[in-house]
Amino acid sequence: MRVLLVEDDDRVAEALEPALTRRGMTVSRLPGGKGVLESLSEVDVVLLDLGLPDVDGVALCRAIRAASDVAIIVVSARGEVDDRILGLHAGADDYLVKPYDVGELMARVQAVRRRRGHAGTDDVVKIGDVEVHLNRHEVRVAGEPIALSRKEFQMLALLVAARGSVCTRERIISEVWGRTWSGVNRTLDVHVATLRTKLGRPDLIETVRGVGYRLAAATPAG
Repeated sequence: MRVLLVEDDDRVAEALEPALTRRGMTVSRLPGGKGVLESLSEVDVVLLDLGLPDVDGVALCRAIRAASDVAIIVVSARGEVDDRILGLHAGADDYLVKPYDVGELMARVQAVRRRRGHAGTDDVVKIGDVEVHLNRHEVRVAGEPIALSRKEFQMLALLVAARGSVCTRERIISEVWGRTWSGVNRTLDVHVATLRTKLGRPDLIETVRGVGYRLAAATPAG
């Protein structure tokens, strides 16, 4: 899926671009309104910040909708009800308030695409008899569906994307929780233990002591 990120904050963009890329997105970025309308034919989804330096974000949203039927998701720090209503009336398909969870953003992107009839092919990664359906946020083991929480699925998807490389504890915490606190390492360990139990494959996720976790199986296929 091709995503256009319209975001002027370099720190936000530098964190979000690799996170989306690891989830199978092709990401391009513009720091302002210039060039957005000319890029619409090349993308499937526009992630639009409203606080742009060179143009009013709501006006740009209206211009995008007038020019194209591309999916638009507003990602903005403006969280008041009136702001959300204004963005949706301007043509946005969805509105997400910063700070947000990357997993929730991905779920909203997929939901918008499904509503528009562009669900696309399911991205399935297989590790032995474990199937991870990245687009549908589903996991099957030996053909049977496994109920995972959102954060458990996010952790598994992150490990799958690393294709056997180590995911550090810091990276997992940053991408799954987006913040840190005094008990975060214990929380991570509990989630990993629960994930192993639910999968019924305790050796699939290997602990690299003092560093993080990785898939212990061969490189995933898919």
